[in-house]
Amino acid sequence: MDQPAKPSVLFVCVKNAGKSQMAAALMRHLSHSPVQVYSAGTRPGNALNDLSVTTLAEVGAGVDGEYPKPIEPAILRSVNRVIVIGEEAIVEPIPGMVGTIDTWTIDEPSARGIEGIERMRLVRDQLADKVHRLDADLANQTPS
Repeated sequence: MDQPAKPSVLFVCVKNAGKSQMAAALMRHLSHSPVQVYSAGTRPGNALNDLSVTTLAEVGAGVDGEYPKPIEPAILRSVNRVIVIGEEAIVEPIPGMVGTIDTWTIDEPSARGIEGIERMRLVRDQLADKVHRLDADLANQTPS
């Protein structure tokens, strides 16, 4: 598969039910340039995290039609960037990859006793900040 004309990113976490879905939805919602966005999990869960969906809706980002899914090798090979969210998911390079793999460390609010909707809002806001920086970086990769 050839590298797409517009920048592309694959967000990965373990279950693809919360953080990677949130990052993908935020990228679609906040991006100022055309970006092809995917998300996947190393061990996909059964359904999206309800609190993730709720906190995304609070900022106008949605996950309509999304569901937890595994990493597709063709997508892994074709995207400009693979963003692994957290330390638990591991994505190994595969032959033919055109992009790079980066890991985003997220400060986990539950480690400080923050749970529920407050936890998910803090995670969302961290992801939004990282997505803004990634969006600017990908915009610089857009072919003229």
